[in-house]
Amino acid sequence: MIQRIQSLWLLLAAACAFASFKFPYYSGTNAKGITAYELNATENFLLMLTTTAIGVLALFTIFLFKKRTLQLRLCVLGIVLEALLIYLYYRQVQLFMPGQGTYSLTAILHSIIVLAFVLAARGINKDSKIVKDSDRLR
Repeated sequence: MIQRIQSLWLLLAAACAFASFKFPYYSGTNAKGITAYELNATENFLLMLTTTAIGVLALFTIFLFKKRTLQLRLCVLGIVLEALLIYLYYRQVQLFMPGQGTYSLTAILHSIIVLAFVLAARGINKDSKIVKDSDRLR
């Protein structure tokens, strides 16, 4: 299970998802006039729910190593959920005063999550091809 590379990619995706609870995505002056306000996953219930779902999905997908097609579909679902999460963050950033904030360096965590899900899906696909080739040889 852990010796497969996609398990490591999924673990990285889960770690980045859970790290986004602590680290900010955007910081600046919000619409209420609060300066040095940091936007992270705990800001909004929908952000928190989606981030938790992505982290749990990535961890859960690691243990489905015997069901590769389901594992691949869940990776695609993780990519879609992450795209939704990035859109939700974009909507929250629009509530900040224009020109009064910047994206944090840790906003790259969400790009890492997408990349990790893509690389995990690629590894799962390679495993499926290896199994098909070995079945053909028998």
